[in-house]
Amino acid sequence: MLREQILTTLSDGNFYSGEKLGEMYGVTRAAIAKHVKAINEMGVDVYSVHGKGYRLAEPLNLLNQGVIEEKIRQAGVNFSVDSHVIIDSTNSFLMRKLPHNTVHGDVCIAEYQSQGRGRRGRQWISPFGSHLYLSMYCALEQGLNAAMGLSIAVALAIHDTIEQVTGESVQLKWPNDVYWQGKKLSGILIELDGQPLEPSHAVIGIGLNVSMPDKSAEQIDQPWSALNQFSNTLDRNDIASQLIINLNNRIVQHQQSGLSHMVAQWNEFDCFIDKPVKIIAGERETMGICRGIDLNGALLLEVNGVNKTVYGGEVSLRGQS
Repeated sequence: MLREQILTTLSDGNFYSGEKLGEMYGVTRAAIAKHVKAINEMGVDVYSVHGKGYRLAEPLNLLNQGVIEEKIRQAGVNFSVDSHVIIDSTNSFLMRKLPHNTVHGDVCIAEYQSQGRGRRGRQWISPFGSHLYLSMYCALEQGLNAAMGLSIAVALAIHDTIEQVTGESVQLKWPNDVYWQGKKLSGILIELDGQPLEPSHAVIGIGLNVSMPDKSAEQIDQPWSALNQFSNTLDRNDIASQLIINLNNRIVQHQQSGLSHMVAQWNEFDCFIDKPVKIIAGERETMGICRGIDLNGALLLEVNGVNKTVYGGEVSLRGQS
């Protein structure tokens, strides 16, 4: 795809004339200009300077499938990594491969998602070469019931990764968000396919903000954060590798002992623990005190001195203002 080739060439941060790019790819300068316009619309800042040509505002740290696979293999994780420059959605890609064309641990990563998705059908803004968009297939041999609490394990894997690559401890927001200083840093989307008691499938999707471009920030309607706000030494290949390793570790832990060893860890990092919150389910709001999670990964909400159990799904947890 020509757009992908142009992006890869420009990723080094140097100038390339339209004539030079046209010669490289066997197209006209007009065709190059058309694709550069499309690239700008993807949230990538491409400057055009008369007499010099095109260049990116900053060089891009592109994902390298071979580097990532080598790093995870050194840690004893032999998962297959499928890397894309442009894709609709990493989750959608793996979901389309179900049920016969996936192996436990298959990973899909991408530089850009044209249809990135969050919970409840929300759009996940996915600027090119800026963040991490990663999905992993998880086989549920014991059926869909085995997915209970899986988002808790995934959130802790993200926490583990950020702490390892930045030295910073971040906060967790039930059921599937990671925050830094009260602003969203990462989100999780787990999609399931199968039956409660028969071998089934889970696709774990993660969006992690690494370096937010100004154009993309303007499209986000909630407070956000990114890793580069508190760390200056970021390599997306290192982050992706470490995240895959930690996902494997936490999934194995979840499969072997559920959340028995994770509840206390989650509660330690829970950004709303022992604070007033409200649960929003459709038009209904319930006020209470967040008391962490239970062994099933459900939220414990204290209402009038009594703990109530709240499960995920079409509910939203927010702090009381």
